[in-house]
Amino acid sequence: MYLALVEADDETASVEIDAAPMSGDGASAAADDKPLATRAMAESGNSPLPASLSVAAQSRVESVGCPHCASQRLHRWGRVSDLPRYRCCACRRTFNGLTGTPLAHLRKKDRWEAQAEALITGESVTKAAKRCGVAGSTAFRWRHRFLAAAAFDKPARLSGIVEADETFILESFKGKRSALPRAARKRGGKAAKRGLSAEQIPVLVARDRSGATTDAVLPGLNRASVTAALGGVVTSDNQLCCDGGKAIVGFARKREIPCQILSSPGGPRPDAPNLHINNVNGYHSRLKEWLRPFHGVATKYLDHYLGWRRTIEVWRDGARPANWLLSAVGIAQCQ
Repeated sequence: MYLALVEADDETASVEIDAAPMSGDGASAAADDKPLATRAMAESGNSPLPASLSVAAQSRVESVGCPHCASQRLHRWGRVSDLPRYRCCACRRTFNGLTGTPLAHLRKKDRWEAQAEALITGESVTKAAKRCGVAGSTAFRWRHRFLAAAAFDKPARLSGIVEADETFILESFKGKRSALPRAARKRGGKAAKRGLSAEQIPVLVARDRSGATTDAVLPGLNRASVTAALGGVVTSDNQLCCDGGKAIVGFARKREIPCQILSSPGGPRPDAPNLHINNVNGYHSRLKEWLRPFHGVATKYLDHYLGWRRTIEVWRDGARPANWLLSAVGIAQCQ
């Protein structure tokens, strides 16, 4: 991708993103052009914003183009909120690198790297607010804005042997102030009934042997819900391993996917030691242990926390604030 700079004053410098390099008399000019992300790094020295945020915003412009019509023909149109502003040559609308992302219209951008660090360490809202120097309500809003895009960062396909199993997380109305269908519980609490009940929310996790993971909060434990979550992601090219749950088995049979039912999930048969669901069960264990310090997660935000955990699993100790900022603006980092 190339940028053609047109002579203009600093406030209305014109930029066009072209899909192919220039030729003829313009070849030498194109050789000096740099990608938007590289240019953002050079400009960040004059901006109060962190360099990682400038790079994330300009990387989105470079990859998506106009957020309104997806055109790649853009003009620089001054600056707004310390970020370069652009005008689309096709629809004539203006935007910056955060337009159309979950981070649009949020303030105090200079503290977003601190918020990203709070996500890396898995801090509570109270600790994140203290780290960022903002109110608790702001830290809560930032958390879910940062996690909104990560919730959709899933693989389009899983490969090879796929392990699938469901786990259950206690339903929570955390944060709801009125019209509760039951008495409020404190600090997570416990279910009123032992075992499975309507209070338990099914979460499906499918994971291949390379570590690629997809998951979904199921509206019900049935074949239709499993099909909506795994359709197209797990295909007849895969070998599916499960513990014999009717919903997953029904999905596999309907889609003609080879399915290995393990009567003893923790111990594969001697004749097929590679067919087991130990990996997905281990993931369930790590997920629940990681959720424990939050003392209950609101069910309506559960998909955000699943995306948060998937991201941590992929990056492990290599996560950096710059990675989270790229993820938050919708540039897939994990899958």
